[in-house]
Amino acid sequence: MADIEQEKSDNAENFSMATNVDPKNMQELTQFVQSLLQGMQDKFQSMSDQIIGRIDEMGSRIDDLEKNIADLMTQAGVEGADK
Repeated sequence: MADIEQEKSDNAENFSMATNVDPKNMQELTQFVQSLLQGMQDKFQSMSDQIIGRIDEMGSRIDDLEKNIADLMTQAGVEGADK
């Protein structure tokens, strides 16, 4: 909890400093923030791609499972194997 309060205090100090900086430092700050945001966007895109890949794989496994169940029902002679 103390760490969070310290971080809030540090952020407030950094913001107050940033409002009184010269244009050169403001450009550096802007570039830093842009690179930070780009890094976050890249990480989110990577995670999104991984999630979509896993969902696709899960969908394929479910399709295979449904097919296997239908085959087993057909082999067992159960009527109404189709939905």
